[in-house]
Amino acid sequence: MDIEALRHDTPGTVGRVHLNNAGAGLMSRQTLHAVTAHLELEAAIGGYEAADREQERIDATYGHIAELVGGRADEVALFDNSTHAWHAAFHSLALRPGDRILTGRAEYGSNVLAYLQIARRTGAEVVVVPDDASGRLDTTALAALIDERTALVGVSHVPTSGGLINPVAEIGRITRAAGVPFLLDATQSVGQFPVDVREIGCDMLTATGRKFLRGPRGTGFLWVRNDMLDRLEPFVVEIESANWDGGRGFTWQPGARRFATWEMAYSNVLGLDSAVRQALDLGMDRIGERALALGDHLRRQLDALPGVTTHDQGTERCAIVTAKVDGVPTADLAAALVRRHVNVSATVAAHTQFDSEVRDVHPLVRLSPHYYNTEAELDRAVEVIAALAR
Repeated sequence: MDIEALRHDTPGTVGRVHLNNAGAGLMSRQTLHAVTAHLELEAAIGGYEAADREQERIDATYGHIAELVGGRADEVALFDNSTHAWHAAFHSLALRPGDRILTGRAEYGSNVLAYLQIARRTGAEVVVVPDDASGRLDTTALAALIDERTALVGVSHVPTSGGLINPVAEIGRITRAAGVPFLLDATQSVGQFPVDVREIGCDMLTATGRKFLRGPRGTGFLWVRNDMLDRLEPFVVEIESANWDGGRGFTWQPGARRFATWEMAYSNVLGLDSAVRQALDLGMDRIGERALALGDHLRRQLDALPGVTTHDQGTERCAIVTAKVDGVPTADLAAALVRRHVNVSATVAAHTQFDSEVRDVHPLVRLSPHYYNTEAELDRAVEVIAALAR
């Protein structure tokens, strides 16, 4: 990679160190232009007319996303965020009293709340699979917990509050053998390193455009395996998702489009497409190799500082690094970094509720570099943290 060229193409790298890619990555000039050019076209000729003119490019987005995750274009539906994409998949399962939802301790907070709501509404049960000694979801325990009552295994690939990578391919092997649907929240992994739905073996996957994909906010997508469709009943029906039969009935749209809604911001869709194409052009293998190496560099630097502790788990770790400084409140640490133009965020216990039951570590400062960051930028962040630790 030509890092300097990539940084020149990323306006946000000027004057600040952006280590908040787990929150929202910095858009490239091409992606920014894709968004603003379509908004200008809408202003010039009208919103419907602009969509008609750019329909071919809009339609191509589905194929590019499919290429990114190893699926097919008809298995992709677009959403305005990953949470809506995830809910479209989850709420399409018909859960009954006694059904069991198996999930991990690192599951994302919004997903957990949805599990709890459906459990309260239907009488289903939420079962938290234990972690293994490294902090990953224990696949041996998962296999032992799956039985005829298991209606879903829902797992976050990478948690929002730490650097571990869950063993999703092994989870997929177990769920396929048992015939249990597997919903993967890949919000923090797609765009950070290669994600292939065929290799993983999940049945549904959700992701966002704004994080490591470096797309605009207000974008997300759902991938659904075609042979899973007969087991799902979309919980919203409207003119995009279904066709009226002329009488008192309707038929679902083929493929994943049956989960989508008609209205969307096409300027954002084209921005997402630009970001996906950039990731494909750079190569997810190269992106992943560099992103994970930067995470490892940062984690080792912080681990070497007296009074600083990192709290990332797992045997494989990614570019999300969480840390705490002895005697320094996390809010003060994050504020000190931001004052020195280093963008970071902080973890919140409510965002990983099950993890917080066993790890009393939150809040933590969360630093998340990406491939366009430099080692010198990471060293600058470490210097600020070292000064506070002293």
